[in-house]
Amino acid sequence: MYFCANMKRYVITWIVCIFLFAIQGKAEAYKVDDIVMVHLQDKTRYVCNPDHILSPATVTQINSILYTLEQQTGIETLVVVVKEIEGGDCFNFAYELGKQNGVGKKSSNNGLVILLSTQDRCIQFVTGYGLEGILPDAICKRIQNQKMNNYFAKNEWDAGMISGIRAINGYLDGSMEPEERENNESGELYIFGFIFLFMLLIFTLSYNIQRKKTLCPQCKKHTLHRTDSHLISRRNGIKKERVVYTCSHCGHTEVRDEDSDDHSGGIGWGRRGGPLIFGGGSFGSRGSGGFSGGSFGGGSFGGGGAGSRF
Repeated sequence: MYFCANMKRYVITWIVCIFLFAIQGKAEAYKVDDIVMVHLQDKTRYVCNPDHILSPATVTQINSILYTLEQQTGIETLVVVVKEIEGGDCFNFAYELGKQNGVGKKSSNNGLVILLSTQDRCIQFVTGYGLEGILPDAICKRIQNQKMNNYFAKNEWDAGMISGIRAINGYLDGSMEPEERENNESGELYIFGFIFLFMLLIFTLSYNIQRKKTLCPQCKKHTLHRTDSHLISRRNGIKKERVVYTCSHCGHTEVRDEDSDDHSGGIGWGRRGGPLIFGGGSFGSRGSGGFSGGSFGGGSFGGGGAGSRF
């Protein structure tokens, strides 16, 4: 009887422990509103590290780098490092952090949010509207892949964050080595060059097609001009016309049936309303609190930045 009573007590104790562990594990998934804005308590602090994933020395070093960056450039940064976020959507979580707290100056929207979730295995950068051109998505992705993810894959959180923050700081304050900056920017130049060549090809083809229409088959001069047209049909957004062309040099006339887009009905692009804006308007900052507290300036966020899984 004594053995059974002890065994029963032992089993109950284990069940209670497992239950409490499950509750505690579930509570570790942070919501956006759970993240404490340490910058509002102390204007020299930028890193929220509630699970103590980063060492105190690393947090101090990152705070120092980001404080100097803000003094030099005005860029406001929020760094959040946690074990797990609710839902596991790193972009949405980082975006909401920036939006709800108004990270970045309202006049320039120069906020930057950096989120690391170790159990979700993700690193996410989100940039304010005004920072998207200065810190492009491609550069964000390259910094993650080249400076951070190799460390994160080995759970070396301190080394990965320091390496990434230094790279971001060097890019934003202009202190990055010229060779490294040139390597980063060369990819953008290749993309721009490809787009330029593609547009040039489209323009050339379009020009040749239009020029061919003006070629007179009789005198071989580009002097055919449209002199008359009659509508034949409208169907499924396509307008068919019978067009008369007359050569101004030799007087030759020919008739062609041509199809074109029918813009006579419906609402075209941009006919109503203003420009389409993603990400909403400006968002106010929370009031500063604590001694020597800083504040965020109410910056706006869109979809800029990049994220990685490691």
